Amino acid sequence: MLNQLRPALVLTLAFTAITGFAYPLAITGVAQVLMSAEANGSLVRKNGVVIGSGLIGQNFASQRYFWPRPSATVPGPYNAGSSSGSNLGTTSIRLKDRVAVDIERLREAGVSGVVPADAGTASASGLDPHISPAFARAQVARIARARRLREADVAALVKRNAQGRLMGIIGEPRVNVLELNLALDASGN
Repeated sequence: MLNQLRPALVLTLAFTAITGFAYPLAITGVAQVLMSAEANGSLVRKNGVVIGSGLIGQNFASQRYFWPRPSATVPGPYNAGSSSGSNLGTTSIRLKDRVAVDIERLREAGVSGVVPADAGTASASGLDPHISPAFARAQVARIARARRLREADVAALVKRNAQGRLMGIIGEPRVNVLELNLALDASGN
């Protein structure tokens, strides 16, 4: 029996050392060297203070800022400890009612025309930091009014902060809301 137990223990310890310690350390080291910012949470700083992450959305509610897409996290929006979608299907009355409330809020804030889909629907995680350029453009008039800026200047800011598809084909064009709002603050008003 000792002849069978010894190799089993040696292999268990060897694979624990390789997969439990060596591999994670190697991957962490490679990530720190090749993509340090991403490996450390893509933290966004203002005046040396961490104010957020480029990977997790924040709930901006002021008329002076671009609003993110709705968040389905509980107990409040953009709760990173409760990442999840709403799990409400397309036939759900609760989803329909929630989207109607979100669209009504946008209409009251002055958004006219076709409302982009991401303006009324939460992302799968409930934490998406991005909105579509169309949703950002739909908010330009409201923000220009609130900050007493020209709409053309706010629209230009959206255009400068828009990101295209990765390698031209992967994903959708998007705008990071936190970065856009920081650029808005840096513009002076």
